[in-house]
Formats: sequence, structure tokens, C-alpha cells
Amino acid sequence: MPLDSLRCDREVGPVEIMEFAGLIEQRRERLAELEQRISQPDFYNDQSSAAEVMREHRGLQKLMDLWQTYESTCKNLEENRELSKDEDQDIAAMASEEIPSLEEALPPLRERLQYSLLPQDPTEERNALVEIRAGAGGDEASLFAGEVMRMYERYADSCNWKCEHLESSPSEVGGFKEVVLKLSGEEVFRRMKYESGVHRVQRVPATETQGRIHTSTVTVAVMPEAQEVDIELKPDELHIQATRSGGPGGQHVNTTDSAVQVTHLPSGIQVKCQDGRSQGQNKEKALEILRSKLFEAKQHEEQEKYSAQRRALIGSGDRSEKIRTYNFPQSRVTDHRINHTSHNLEGILTGEVQEFTEELQKAEMAQRLAESGLKSD
Repeated sequence: MPLDSLRCDREVGPVEIMEFAGLIEQRRERLAELEQRISQPDFYNDQSSAAEVMREHRGLQKLMDLWQTYESTCKNLEENRELSKDEDQDIAAMASEEIPSLEEALPPLRERLQYSLLPQDPTEERNALVEIRAGAGGDEASLFAGEVMRMYERYADSCNWKCEHLESSPSEVGGFKEVVLKLSGEEVFRRMKYESGVHRVQRVPATETQGRIHTSTVTVAVMPEAQEVDIELKPDELHIQATRSGGPGGQHVNTTDSAVQVTHLPSGIQVKCQDGRSQGQNKEKALEILRSKLFEAKQHEEQEKYSAQRRALIGSGDRSEKIRTYNFPQSRVTDHRINHTSHNLEGILTGEVQEFTEELQKAEMAQRLAESGLKSD
């Protein structure tokens, strides 16, 4: 069936098939270009470049598979509509039975296809660094920071992502003043970008004797992993200092000068790492975090190009922007950007973050489709 011949009758279903032909052909041509590059004998000489190409190739292949499913479903629907008018009553009845399930399958397929055809932010396919800081609330805030960290660890596990601790600053009560995670895998930043902002918790602390509900906050910053080609760290703009590790963390942490503090002189940004077993490891981790922080600042400038509605959904990255409240007495979690409330507090804290991620993705997709003119009635 020709790409531009697909239609769905509004009288039978709510779906109006859009003209995808040109966009699909562009992506098909790009896929062919990438396959040509992959076939070159020196393709893997540059591992970083090869990884980016392979990631883009997988995304385009998924798009082509999705298009094939969409095209096949639409074709089956049209054929069954015709057969439902057949003079043979048995054939007509069988075809009529198939129509509702096909009509039900098309809208979500179309939504996925529309989103896949939108211009993508190249950082969405990257790994992510997640910085979690205890905010207002003292010890209670540090305890909640630890819970948020574990929530993301479990979410990463459910997504088959690798989770690595780059830096942490434990508190005296068993929580964290600050922790930085690196999440690696498929579509990490695309899913995690919505988590930036202030996470507020309302509950009765264990130390509260009169049963009063306290409000504490944790700030989360999600940064796409920066590569050396994104940000050049010039040696004369860095001040690197070895310091003695401190805070809870075991004998090794407290008895060596393995901690490294890196200061980026032009911006004043400081990063200190002490979780590694050597100065070399900590220096490498500190530079990785610094590079991502500088890249994040650069991305903020790009975000100014987004519409106000889209910025409200994906967040400005501002650590003062309240995005979500976790209310323990009511077992309720509310995302304030889309006014979505879940009463699955326990499940969310054990990693079931996808409930919010999916709703936020849908809201962002609807906004982007409307802005691009792709959205149908």
C-alpha cells in the first residue's frame, strides 16, 4: 500500500490518518546513511562516535518497525471494513468482530508515531547525572534525600539501567546531604529529565513526639551526560586540589587524602569527590560532574527557545521549582505541573516512577504536536 494512501473513515473510528510519507522517507534515507557508515571497516576506531551512531540507528529502526505495525493495522482495518459489507454473512460477521480491536489499537500507535517523527532533542538519548540535595527540613530532609536516591536506584533497575554513585555526602542520621548518581542505558535522560526540581515531603518525623506533620524538601537536578566534545575543560581554567576526605563512610574515607576538589574559575562552580579509592578516580569523577554541570548551564540557554508551556512540563532545571509533593498521611503523591495525583505512595518510592513519567511525556508530546502543526483534530 502506498504510504500516502492510508485513510481511516471518521464514521467508523476517531482516527484521522495524517500524511507521514515524506517524514518516513526522510528517516528511511537517514537509516540507510547510518547503515553505510556502520559497514565501514574503521567505524569502531572512534568508540564515542560509534556509540552515538549506533544509538541513533536503534532509534530509527524502532521507528521503522512502528511504522510497519501502524501501516499493517490501518490496512487490516480498511480490509475488514470492506469485508463487513460482504454478501456472505459469515465473512461479514467475522470482519465486523475484528473492527473494534483494530480501531482501538490505532490511536496509541498514531500517538507514538507522531512523537517519534518530531524533531528530537539529541540529549534525550544520553545517560544522565542525577544530583540529589537535602533542602529545607534538616535531618528529615537528609533522610528523604536517601529515599529519593533509592527510588531512582529501583527505577533504574526496573529499566535495566546501570546505576553508579559518583559522589555522596552522608548525614549523621543515616540520610544524605547530597548524592550524585550516574544512570546509563537506553533513553535515560528522556525519561529522567522530568525529575528536576523540588520534591516536597509531608509526614510526621520519627523524632516528632506530638504527632505534628512536618514539611521538608529535596532538590533534584537531572543533567545529560556531557562529552568532551560538548564542553572543553581548559587546564588554565581549573583549580584542582587534593583534600582529606571527611564525613561518615568508613576507615578508608577518613584516613586518606584521596578527595579531590575541582573549581572551574570562570563560573565559580566547585565539585568535590571522595567516594573513589584513589585521587585519580576522584579527579575523573569530579571532572565528569563538572563537565555535566557546565553543559547543563549551556542547555538552559537553549531551553529559552522552548514555549512557556513546554518549559513548565520539562522544568527549567531550576532547583527552586516545586514539582511534586509526597504526602505520607494521605498516601498521596501529586505532580503539580500536570495536576496528576497517585495514591500509590509506597509503590512510587519503591521505583514505580513510570506512572508520572508517562503522563508527563504525554503532556509534553501533546504540546509539541500542537506547536508543530502535526496534531490532528
